[in-house]
Amino acid sequence: MVVRPPVPAPGCCDNGRVSDGPSERGAGLRSFRRFTWWTVLGTTVCLLVVFFGEWILDTDVPALARVPTAVALVVDTVASAVLLGGWLTLSAAAADTRPVRPPRGWLVAAVAAVAATVVLAALPLARRDYGLWAVAPAITVAICATYLAPRHRRSLIVGAVLLAPLPGGAVSLAAGDGKPAYAALFPAGLVAFTVWMVLGPLWAWNLAGRLDRARRLEAELAVRDERLRFAADLHDIQGHHLQAIALKSELAARLVELDPVRAAAEMREVRQLSVDALRDTRAVVRGYRRTTLDDEIANAGRVLAAAGIDARTALEPAALTAGMADSTRHLLGLVMREATTNVLRHSQARYAEVDYRVTEGHAHLRVGNDGADELPPPGTERD
Repeated sequence: MVVRPPVPAPGCCDNGRVSDGPSERGAGLRSFRRFTWWTVLGTTVCLLVVFFGEWILDTDVPALARVPTAVALVVDTVASAVLLGGWLTLSAAAADTRPVRPPRGWLVAAVAAVAATVVLAALPLARRDYGLWAVAPAITVAICATYLAPRHRRSLIVGAVLLAPLPGGAVSLAAGDGKPAYAALFPAGLVAFTVWMVLGPLWAWNLAGRLDRARRLEAELAVRDERLRFAADLHDIQGHHLQAIALKSELAARLVELDPVRAAAEMREVRQLSVDALRDTRAVVRGYRRTTLDDEIANAGRVLAAAGIDARTALEPAALTAGMADSTRHLLGLVMREATTNVLRHSQARYAEVDYRVTEGHAHLRVGNDGADELPPPGTERD
């Protein structure tokens, strides 16, 4: 999705640091989002620090080369963190798979990353360090690839892998140091490995986000279908009755002076039609709202699991088959439905438990969760 600058999406911040969007708290993606962030960022930082740290501390390298390299290393690390955080933030708010356009602040970070990459590549290559010069360009290519459409992303990666052997190979042949194969092949392999390490977790995160959006869309469609079904049933029942009432009322109004007896008979039929319409409407509403404890416990398990909550039930088989009036089962079903709604709306639960048993003729239903972060107001009860 193309996000126009500079409005931050939900769950983002201006410095590229990853924060949690409201929808992620109930969707089970918060931990996975942080894991993805730290995995990708840790991989990037480790590659830069491990490869360049020893080179910067090497006293055999002139200070004129080490100092710019150290500065460029810091700039490249910060810019990479900002760009990766920006991609994760915008991808969390994207509604489709089109490429994300970064705001201008992140474009500044991209320019800084490219400039630092040039320094980190040129100085080691000038000293014929063929195992080091391609590290920063490989990371920059991987990060830039995240912001491209799949077709352009593949072109960039393939082009980078094919071009990576040229600088090192040319320097090695010009210097005649006898390492043209190593100078050409190692950078190409390093680019491919780095792209795989960076894009792999980001692809998994993007896929998880798309699956979560599909899950929420499915829930919305289910609610919409149920509303349409109820509206259709109500229309079918009320349409016939109201049409008949309107016609007979109009006929009675015309006959009230010409034939009062027949007009009275028509009005009696109007009254009966009204009673029938009211009865049928109540039946539709009762069928729509009617619920049982068994159905609501099963539905709660599905709904909580879809929200990323580990829901477990402790049910006594005898309790489900115990003789109980339909009105009691309906009442307990409403309690179970309300408790499930409270867990989803008013907690940050990761675990929930439903315990139902019948003891000495008394039904005990308990719903607990680990996400209640404060006590309820006086006079209320909350599990």
